[in-house]
Amino acid sequence: MKTPAADSYRALLEAYIDAKDNNRPQRIHDVFAPDAELVFSLATANITFPSRVTGANAIAKTLVTDFGARYSQCRTSYVCDALQPRNGSIAALPWLVVMREPEAGTLRIGHGVYDWTFSPAVDGAEPRVTRFHIQIARMDVIADGDARLLAQVHERLSYPWLSPVALRDELDSLRRATPAFVFVAPFIEPAAPLVSLTSPR
Repeated sequence: MKTPAADSYRALLEAYIDAKDNNRPQRIHDVFAPDAELVFSLATANITFPSRVTGANAIAKTLVTDFGARYSQCRTSYVCDALQPRNGSIAALPWLVVMREPEAGTLRIGHGVYDWTFSPAVDGAEPRVTRFHIQIARMDVIADGDARLLAQVHERLSYPWLSPVALRDELDSLRRATPAFVFVAPFIEPAAPLVSLTSPR
């Protein structure tokens, strides 16, 4: 059952995807509190981020401006049937990203989970994200000089909301149909939290 809080959180999550995937840094300020904290936990060496970033301006630079300078045609999907807010937060929300690194002529496919913490809606104020923990469980790099593999994966996956069943069905169908898509096999199941790597508050 949807709640007003869940609807507000969903709108914030969609605005975040619009900001990051479409290189719109100004939209970060619609999502994050001015003093919000961003934390990363990485289980891969195939992508790098600072361990901690503080403030909406710095978050916009890290997640949008700097990110967009290196990657393009990015689509990040939330892998869930419905949001499960609890006590002003959404924990362990799986995500999948498929994007291009133009300079290298490669496709990048990765997954992990997001942990979101929101400010309370006090005196009619809209909630904002106060803490965002990005866990990256895997990030693979695939040769794709003409971007055809990227286009076919994008075509099969709904965006930005993707059910776990659709994820499994579509990626498994690609993998079975064409040997070139064997690289999707590790991403057929939604990512699990990196329990041992979670960052302290």
